[in-house]
Amino acid sequence: MPFAFFRSGLVAIRAVAAIMAFAAVFSWPEAAGAQRVQAPTGIPMGKPLSAPARIAALPVMPEAGPVLAPVAPPAPEAPVVEAIKVEGAQRLESETVVSYLALQKGQQATAAKINESVKALFATGLFQDVVLGMNGTALIVRVRENPVVNKVVFEGNAELKTEDLEKEVQLKPRLVYTLPRVQRDVQRLLDLYRRSGRFAATVEPKLVQREQNRVDVIFEIVEGDKTGIQSIGFVGNNHFSAGELRGIINTRESAWWRFFSSSDFYDPDRLNYDRELLRKFYLNQGYVDFRVLSANAELTPNKKDFFITYTVDEGERYRLGEIKVVSELKGLDGAQYADKVTTISGDWYSAAEIERSIDQLTTAVDRLQYAFVEVVPDIERIREKQIINIVYRVREGPRMFVSRIDIEGNMRTMDKVIRRELAFAEGDAFNKAKLERSEQRIKDTGFFEEVKITPEEGAQPDQTAVKVAVKEKATGEISFGAGYSTTDGPLGDFSIREKNFMGKGQDVRFGATLSGRTKQFDVSFTEPYFLDRDLAAGVDLFRVTRDNQDASSYDETNTGFSLRLGYPLSEQLRQRLNYTYQNTNISTVPDTASRFIREQQGVANTSMVGQELSYDTRDSRLNPSTGYILHLYTDLAGLGGNVRYGRARVKATEYFKLAESWIFSIEGEGGYMNGLGEKVRISDRFFLGGDTLRGFEFSGVGPRDMTPGSNEDALGGEHFGRGTVELTMPSGLPDEVGIKFHIFSDAGTIGKVAVSPAPGEDLRTDQSIRASIGLGATWQSPFGPVRLDFAHPVMKQSYDKLEKFRFNFGTRF
Repeated sequence: MPFAFFRSGLVAIRAVAAIMAFAAVFSWPEAAGAQRVQAPTGIPMGKPLSAPARIAALPVMPEAGPVLAPVAPPAPEAPVVEAIKVEGAQRLESETVVSYLALQKGQQATAAKINESVKALFATGLFQDVVLGMNGTALIVRVRENPVVNKVVFEGNAELKTEDLEKEVQLKPRLVYTLPRVQRDVQRLLDLYRRSGRFAATVEPKLVQREQNRVDVIFEIVEGDKTGIQSIGFVGNNHFSAGELRGIINTRESAWWRFFSSSDFYDPDRLNYDRELLRKFYLNQGYVDFRVLSANAELTPNKKDFFITYTVDEGERYRLGEIKVVSELKGLDGAQYADKVTTISGDWYSAAEIERSIDQLTTAVDRLQYAFVEVVPDIERIREKQIINIVYRVREGPRMFVSRIDIEGNMRTMDKVIRRELAFAEGDAFNKAKLERSEQRIKDTGFFEEVKITPEEGAQPDQTAVKVAVKEKATGEISFGAGYSTTDGPLGDFSIREKNFMGKGQDVRFGATLSGRTKQFDVSFTEPYFLDRDLAAGVDLFRVTRDNQDASSYDETNTGFSLRLGYPLSEQLRQRLNYTYQNTNISTVPDTASRFIREQQGVANTSMVGQELSYDTRDSRLNPSTGYILHLYTDLAGLGGNVRYGRARVKATEYFKLAESWIFSIEGEGGYMNGLGEKVRISDRFFLGGDTLRGFEFSGVGPRDMTPGSNEDALGGEHFGRGTVELTMPSGLPDEVGIKFHIFSDAGTIGKVAVSPAPGEDLRTDQSIRASIGLGATWQSPFGPVRLDFAHPVMKQSYDKLEKFRFNFGTRF
C-alpha cells in the first residue's frame, strides 16, 4: 500500500512537469522566445497581448515497475510560423514591417530568430517599441512607430543665424524623430558655437506632441558670451621672446580694440594652425630640430576665458655650409644654374628659401625642354658644427605623361578658363612642379574658393590622369567707399564689378568717384586671354571733372576712351600698350587767373599712344619688405587730334629689411616732356607737391605766376625729379593693432615752362631743389587705412605753398 501510494505521487509529479513545460512553450508574452524592448524615450507600450486559451491532453504514465528517479521529457520543438500579423503600424505598410524581420513564414520561431528580428526592427530607426510573440502558429508583431518631425525650431539664438543652424542639424520636417539623431544634432550645434568662440553655450532639445504622431522639435539655446583668450604663454623659448612668438601665431589675446576680429576667441582648429605657423617660423630661422611639444588650453573657472600655453623645444640653430647644384642629366652642367639658388652659404638655414630654390631650378631646366626633371635637395647635417650642406640634385624624374585632364566643380566657369591657366596639356610630360604652379595660377584668378589638382592612376603604367577640382565663389561685387584726404577733401565712390563675366573670365566694371575736387565716371572691360593667348586686352570709357581753382584757377573736364593690351615678357617683366583719345575742356577761368591759363581756355582733342614697362621683384605687392619695382612710361600724342607732345617718366622703388618690422625704402622718380614744336597745355604738364613732396601743397612748388593782382596760379612744369627715403618701424604696440611709425625725407625739383612773360608779369621758374623731413604714422584700422604725416620744409622758396600736415583715410564696404 505505501509503495502504491509512492508510485501514484511520482505519476502526479511527472504530470505537473509536463503541464509546466507545455505552458512555457505556448504562453504570451512571457512564453519562450518572446522579446520586449522599451524605447529610450520611455513611452509605454500598454498591455501585452493576452495568452491564448488552449487545452491539451496530458500524457498518461504507464504503471509498470518502480521508478528510482524522474526522467526529463524531451524539449518541445519550436513551432513553424504559418502567418505573420502586424499590429500598431500607422504610416508603414504591414508588408514593409515584415520585410525587416529575420523570421519569415515557413521558418521555426526560435528564440534566436525572434531576438534577431527585434534588433532588425529597432535598427531601422522607425520604431519606439517592438514586441514579438507566437500565438499558435501565427507570429504577432506589435510595434509603436517613432513620431515624425513636424518642424524644427530654434529659440534663443541671436549671434548665429537660424539658417546657419538649420544647415547644421540633420533633423528636418517629415523625417523620423529618434533620440540618437537629436543627440547628434545637439552636439553639432554645440560644436558650431564653440567654433565661433562660445564654449559656455548650452542647447536643450524639447518636444511638443502633435496629432497624427507628429512632434515639434525645439532647440532652446543659451548662447553665453564668447570665450576669449586671457593670456598666451610659451615655455622653452630661449631665442625668441613671447611677444615675438605671439606675433607669429594667428591666435591673439583678448583686447578691447579687437572688436572686429575673431582671432582672440578660442578655437581648437586655430591652435593646430598656430603649431604649424610656429614650426615654419623656426624652420625659416635655422632651427631644424624645432618641435612643439604641446599646446594646452585651460578654461578659467567661470568659463569665460582660456589660458593657452605652448611648450616648445627650439633645438640648435644651423647655418648653411657648402651649397652645390649637381646635374645628373646628360648635357646639362648644374654649376651653370647656381645663380638660380637663393640659399647662400653662411646664412641661417631657411626651409622657405630651399623651396624657392627648387622652384627656380625646376623652371630654368624646364625651359631647356627637359621633359622629365625633378630637383631633390640632398641635405647633410653636421651637428657638432651646426652646419647644413645642401646639394641640389637635378635628375630625371619618373617618365610619366598626362593622359587626360578632368575638371569638376565649375558649374559656371567655362572649362577653357581653367585650362588656359594650366602649365601642361594632355600628352605633356608629367611634372609635379608644373602641377603646383598651375594650382597657384588658378587660385590667382580669384574665381574659386578652393582649388585642388591631384594626379590619379592612368590607363597605362606610364600615364597619369590629372583631376582639377574647384569650388566656385561669388565674383560679382558692389562696393561703396568713403574717405578724406587733404588734397581732395571728403570723398566717396561706388563701383559694381563682375570679375568672371558669363563664366568667361572677363572683367566688367562701372565706377563713380565724387570728392570735393574730382568727379569721375568710368566703365571698363577686360579680356584676360585675348585671341586665346596670354594677352590682357581691355577698353575704358571715362569722364573726369577736376576742380583746380585753388591751385591754378581753372576747371578741367576729360571725356574719352582708352584701349590697352598687356602681356608678360618674363615672370617678373610685363609690358602694356595703350591708345587713348580724349576731349579736354579747360573752363571756368576767372579774369584774375594767370594769362598763361586764360590763353588755353577751351577744348582740345588728344590722340595718344603709350606703353608701360614694369619689372617687379618685391616679396609682396601689398606690404613689401625686400626687392624692387621699376616702371617706365612713354607717351606720344599727335597721331590725330590737335595736341602734340612726347612724354617719358621713370619710377623706381627698392625695399630693404633691416630687422623684423624695420623696413627701409628708397624711391626715385623723374619725367620729361616736349611739345614737339607746340606749347604744352597745362592739363598735360607735371605737378609736384602733396603726396609726391610732403611739406608742400599739391602743385605747391614749381613755376608760378606771381603777377600782382593775379591768383598766383601754379603753371606746372615740363620736367621734374623727386626722391624719397623712408624708414618704417614698429610702434611698440601689438602687431595686430596695425600701427606703424615712419621717418622720411622728401626732395624734388620741377621747372621749365615754355612761356615768355610780358612786361610787368612776374613769372617764377626757379628750379632749385625743395626738401622736407618729417614723421608719420599709419594705422590699418577696421574702417580702412589711415595715414598722418607731419613734414617740415627745410629747403623752399618764398612763393611756395606749404602744407605741414597731411591726412588720408579711405575705406570700402
